[in-house]
Amino acid sequence: MQAEMPARKINMLLDVWAASLVGSGGQLLFTKHTDLYCIIDSTHIGDIKWDSFAIQYTGEEPNGAPTTWMSDSYEVWYHDPHEATHNILTGLDFTDQLDYVPYWEYDVSNDERHWQDFMTGDWAWEQVDGIISDNPTITGATLVPIILSSDKMTMLVATGQTDYYPLYPSIRNVHNTLCHAHCNAVALIGFLAMPKTMREHASTPAFHKFNRQLFHLLLTQILYSLHHAMMVPEMVLFGDNYYWHIIFTLTAYIADYEEQVLLLCSHEHCDTIIEELKLHQLWVTYGIVGDILPFTNDFPCADIHEMLSPDILHQLTKGGFKDHLVDWVECYLVHKILDDIDQHIPAVAPFTGLWHFPQCWHFKQWTGDDSKGLVKVYITAIEGHIPKDVVHMFWAFLKFCYLHYHYLICQFSAPNGLCSSITELKHIKAIKCLYQCTNCFQTLRKMLLINQRLNKLTAVHADFKGCGMLNGTCLSQAFEVLGIIEEGADTADNGEEQTASYEEESGESVDDLMAIDAQVSLACKYREIHVYNSACSTFFTPSNLSGIYGMCHEYICSAPMWRNMGPCFDCIFIITDPQVEGMSGLDVTCYQGILYSCAVIHWFDHVRDGPDPATGMWVVHPGYLRHNL
Repeated sequence: MQAEMPARKINMLLDVWAASLVGSGGQLLFTKHTDLYCIIDSTHIGDIKWDSFAIQYTGEEPNGAPTTWMSDSYEVWYHDPHEATHNILTGLDFTDQLDYVPYWEYDVSNDERHWQDFMTGDWAWEQVDGIISDNPTITGATLVPIILSSDKMTMLVATGQTDYYPLYPSIRNVHNTLCHAHCNAVALIGFLAMPKTMREHASTPAFHKFNRQLFHLLLTQILYSLHHAMMVPEMVLFGDNYYWHIIFTLTAYIADYEEQVLLLCSHEHCDTIIEELKLHQLWVTYGIVGDILPFTNDFPCADIHEMLSPDILHQLTKGGFKDHLVDWVECYLVHKILDDIDQHIPAVAPFTGLWHFPQCWHFKQWTGDDSKGLVKVYITAIEGHIPKDVVHMFWAFLKFCYLHYHYLICQFSAPNGLCSSITELKHIKAIKCLYQCTNCFQTLRKMLLINQRLNKLTAVHADFKGCGMLNGTCLSQAFEVLGIIEEGADTADNGEEQTASYEEESGESVDDLMAIDAQVSLACKYREIHVYNSACSTFFTPSNLSGIYGMCHEYICSAPMWRNMGPCFDCIFIITDPQVEGMSGLDVTCYQGILYSCAVIHWFDHVRDGPDPATGMWVVHPGYLRHNL
């Protein structure tokens, strides 16, 4: 699990291992890589077989030779989603990060409600009330919300391109941090078919209809094993070794705009309209595809009109900012002014939470993180070059992009939204890394086999760890067998790296001014003073769930030479008035890193009492008064 390597390198390591056992007369567990693969394949823990079926067009064919998409057979590979969700629920890695019941969380100090994990949202609470009112016998069962996501992706190689259409489910009893991380809270359960045809037939109504029908039919076929457990609770052994009654429900579908069009083939409450009007009138007047039913019609308590969520990554972050606003500014300005903006972007002072773009902003491929980082810097670089109303529009977009949709935050308790960035992250581990392990020829079957083996290894690792079989290291285990006490063993806990808590264990806060004065006075008594050119600040950011439970960290640099490119002195915040909220209680400083018995900083003063009316950002300038030094 710690290293993935090809068969040739596995054989090489096994040869080295065999050579080390020659003198002691030991026996090798595996003689070659095929022995290792056979052991993994014979493991039953986490074993979910890949299955497949083929589907083909059976409708009316035009006069003459049928087009290729009508005669082609489409192969679909899938996991049983029922078994896949059971594997997630029984995973020992999630036992302390599972919510079994919906709840509302409040701050005891001000009675404000908090939205952080899915089960704290309004949707879970309302859904449980609705299910119980319809079927009181379900009372006491644990609701398991399933969120689906799919996204087409292309792997480019020298010989052409290979397209994949993966389908991912995730259960939202787990905390939101797990779904945004590279972990098995989001599973790969299938590869959907992608019909292709010649350009002359790609825009025909018959091909569009077949695409919609195929998409919904595949989803129904793959997910149908969950149908029974959506109506009758079933008993499942969770990772905490307790049995729970559970009932599944389809909650949301994460998709980009193109897939949203495929999914939302009708309007809500349109049954009456479909009965009264013809198919052509439905499409032209109301945009309703009257002869296609969404896949949610086959599952209880599921409504495709309520399941779709905005695609924040592609529609807002990349689409709204990069593809629309930035291109708009480029068309408005001349090249000379654009070059001046290019000089402003890398000149932005290093600051906590701000990205640095030394090569300006001419990216070949924009990622979601690139767009989110650049939007904060871009608004200050364009000020003065374009009308204030345009700058104000950028500020409004920035606020909207980070606030997302208030309704969805309250419903799904997702400050970062049900964003397709979750799908993009899963692509890396489930598709891209597996593709690189193949020889780029007939890759799908090879990727399925690698995926199945990795899932087994992950499940076996969690099982071994839960049984206490992986405590310590190989070296500490050998010392224990020989009766030797390992040096420094008392400072380690099960061989894991020790990390400091972000909470102070002592009663005195690190922000106490008297404590800081005492530390400076103590440092003056000694001639030996260690100078560190960086410090790490750990803090809580509920709107950024990339860290565990919203905990993030930033490095503050004060280096006379940074990567051989000159000095780097970061700007930092200092709390000067703890009684005032927001920026009004903070001052901005720049740590200069000069060697004295205390830190030497340069203060920055606020230009005005509030944010800049055009950009919505606080503006500061160096303070030169004596009392600011």
